[in-house]
Amino acid sequence: MGRHELAGSSGDTMRAMVSGSGVRRIGTPDDIAAAAEFLLSPAAGFITGADLLVDGGVVAAVRTGTLHLATSAG
Repeated sequence: MGRHELAGSSGDTMRAMVSGSGVRRIGTPDDIAAAAEFLLSPAAGFITGADLLVDGGVVAAVRTGTLHLATSAG
């Protein structure tokens, strides 16, 4: 799915997100699996009602103004 988006009309935006993120790489299925494994483990037993962003730091970069994404009206 990510490769399809990179090749499509949102490819430039995705590349900007990757280069502006904290890890500067595209996430992998293993990244998602590691987060799910943690949440399913006893180590996460006291975590409830929280959002876990597995995005390499993209949202944090946008919120802090480090990354500016163009928005389209309409």
